[in-house]
Amino acid sequence: MSDAAQRILNDVFGFPAFRPGQEEIVDALLAGENLLAVMPTGAGKSLCYQIPAILSDRPTVVVSPLVALIDDQVAGLAAHGVAAARIHSNRPRDDNVADWRRLAGGDAKLVYMSPERLMTDRMLSALAALRPGLFVIDEAHCVSKWGVAFRPDYAQLSILAERFPDATVAGFTATADKATRNDVADQLFRGRGRIFLRGFDRPNLRLAAQPRANGLAQLRAFIDGHAGESGVIYCLSRKSTEKTAAALAADGVKAIAYHAGMEPEARRAAQDRFMTEDGVAMVATVAFGMGIDKPDIRYVAHLDLPGSPEAYYQEIGRAGRDGGPAETLLLYGAEDVVLRRRMIDDGGGDDDHRRREHARLDALFAFAEASGCRRRALLAYFDEDSLDCGNCDNCLDPPRMEDATLELRLLLQAMRETGGLFGKAHLIDVLRGADTEKIRAKGHERVDAYGAGAARPKRWWMGLVNQALADGRVVVAIDGYGGLSATPRGDAVARGDDVFRIRLQAPAPGK
Repeated sequence: MSDAAQRILNDVFGFPAFRPGQEEIVDALLAGENLLAVMPTGAGKSLCYQIPAILSDRPTVVVSPLVALIDDQVAGLAAHGVAAARIHSNRPRDDNVADWRRLAGGDAKLVYMSPERLMTDRMLSALAALRPGLFVIDEAHCVSKWGVAFRPDYAQLSILAERFPDATVAGFTATADKATRNDVADQLFRGRGRIFLRGFDRPNLRLAAQPRANGLAQLRAFIDGHAGESGVIYCLSRKSTEKTAAALAADGVKAIAYHAGMEPEARRAAQDRFMTEDGVAMVATVAFGMGIDKPDIRYVAHLDLPGSPEAYYQEIGRAGRDGGPAETLLLYGAEDVVLRRRMIDDGGGDDDHRRREHARLDALFAFAEASGCRRRALLAYFDEDSLDCGNCDNCLDPPRMEDATLELRLLLQAMRETGGLFGKAHLIDVLRGADTEKIRAKGHERVDAYGAGAARPKRWWMGLVNQALADGRVVVAIDGYGGLSATPRGDAVARGDDVFRIRLQAPAPGK
């Protein structure tokens, strides 16, 4: 079957060879193995299931969250001469019926559906008669309760393995931390399958972050280096997208706004212009991006802090999909964290969900504050080791540093003495000798580390913890209570085998 897969790759899709990681996944699906594949944006995940679907003598069902993405995938297959069906609520009923008949009659090998359309008793019963051989779950991180984009309609997909026991189930996503990966595998195929982790590194992306001072001026300086090139600028609110797009347009930039509050026709027109016209800056909320297959996006900027490293990674992943160089810029401020925390607390979910989201926000802020290689910090969050990249802002223009070895040892001591169960706010209170109800309740005023860091202000300690997280000296338990724990690199500092340096912090205003 590998030879047949190679012929499909060459003759149908026109590629001379598989990209790294693709062939292994294709072989596993052809062998009927359940799997979860985590592949970076642009790695070619669609081919990994489209080729086995073409070679199969049974139908393949692809579950996708966006109608526009479904339409694009089917159109792309048609361009290669591959017949695929699509069934979704944005099409006339007669068109959906016609596509179903094509599938049932064997004239189409694949059918694309939204989870809402698939997970009805009527559809599942109709599919059972066709004996599908493969179910593909795109954006599979939406299945997981540990994930940042959990969708209840996706959670229902967990019954597919039981309802279709002789079918293979495969999930694909570009971003998922360890807890999310394990949960998705458990939900989709009860852990009876393989997890393919194809790396998160996008070496063609140059990462940069700056504290936000005059956001519009910083943004303009950034995009001035990309004249005539396409880019995406993410804003937190609809109002901010419109205001920023108007300001850039008044300054001669081909900027357009995009957000969920616009009329559907206006959104489509904006997207069509971005996809077909050169040098457009799309100023958007997170409503824009998923499924956008524009290969030559040369920059992605954030005017506000995203909610998590996963969200940030997905959004910057829309740049440089052609493999060419692309730049990113993250602007952030302490007020972003306050707003994001309020959104988490007001957003519903149980206490465990809120703790996870707060921990993810802490991890992203630590990345923004990182004094070392940003690529290394980002990949460490996804449990991937790397060397310094030489291509991020901190590698290219290293910040001024100060030695914080003794202070990190104090932090690690406080973590040990309090049982490794507490987050940075409580640990800093312990180090600074604060008199809080929580410290008294836990008896932490009696540990040796209590008050040992009182000479440093709270703001300084916050910076140290953020940079220790970013440098991989400590980690935060996303799937627990947000407690900090030491890594082997942190233990080396504790033993005296390594030193720890952090960015020299500017004094607080008025100091």
